[in-house]
Amino acid sequence: MIHPNLRTFSSKVVLYLCCLFFSLTAFGQSTVTDYPNRTVKIIGPGAGSGTDITARIIAKYLTNLWKQPVIIENKPGAGGSIGIHAVINSPADGYTLLANSATYAINPAVYKKLPYDAVKSLADVSLLTSTPYVLITNPNSPYKTLIELIQASKKSSNGLTFGSAGVGSSTHLAAEYFHQVAGITNAHIPYKSSPEVIQDVLAGRVDYFMAPFDTALPYLNSGKLRSLGITSKDKLSQFPQFQTIAEQGYADFDINFWVGIWAPINVPQEILRKINLDMNKAMQDPEIRSTFEKSGIQIREMTQPQFHQFVQNEMKKYLTIVKTAGISVN
Repeated sequence: MIHPNLRTFSSKVVLYLCCLFFSLTAFGQSTVTDYPNRTVKIIGPGAGSGTDITARIIAKYLTNLWKQPVIIENKPGAGGSIGIHAVINSPADGYTLLANSATYAINPAVYKKLPYDAVKSLADVSLLTSTPYVLITNPNSPYKTLIELIQASKKSSNGLTFGSAGVGSSTHLAAEYFHQVAGITNAHIPYKSSPEVIQDVLAGRVDYFMAPFDTALPYLNSGKLRSLGITSKDKLSQFPQFQTIAEQGYADFDINFWVGIWAPINVPQEILRKINLDMNKAMQDPEIRSTFEKSGIQIREMTQPQFHQFVQNEMKKYLTIVKTAGISVN
């Protein structure tokens, strides 16, 4: 027989647990419903980078949409690891986000050891933009077409020279991807930044460079550089004069520089979904679309699951490129 006092105690425990459950449920619902109710911080790489510029454009829109400040905090260095660490170690509440790029998918392939797990530490939230690279040469070079450059590479005993923004950089891997598809090998000359490589292409000190399209566009428009092909599978509708590498005999060729948003892995799914929906809404704003598209930057709208799969596929692609080329930073 159960003692009356024990029965009373048990009833109180059950009542308490029920109250606690409903309180936590209500709290969770209000957190999602009210998000955001204070400042949201987006941590990104160095100021002035393509990722930083994209994040600032988005932050301005979201500030108006959310009626809360959305600020950018730059934490450059260590291949983006400093900023990534800051986001990983922040509360999983959706108020600290990461703006990063294709570099996020490249780092696990290039670095033998990373101080974080690129799959388990952060949640893939939203893809924002995608920009093709463009294979550029000096207009006075003997390579007037992509095929001529490939043929010259195969005939030369020492190979041609190509520049990049550093060993393991996105411009380096885009060039190596081209080499692997075309079946050529050329001499790599790493620089510290894309503008530095462009200056040496202009001066004729390096044969070619797989440059970010938006960076090279002013030089292409002025005739100071020659395009031998852009790397997106489809032509840029606003710049139909530029041939793709895909339409020059390499039908499946497709590699791009892209920018996305991440959050700490344990942020509630409902908040991640809201961020994704609002990011996509921002990218459909006519003013934002115009700002990006006039530079050849493409708007990329994906659901959160689609972006997660996209990141996984990109990681696999870069791992194959890096292994085939034998690239390692540490």
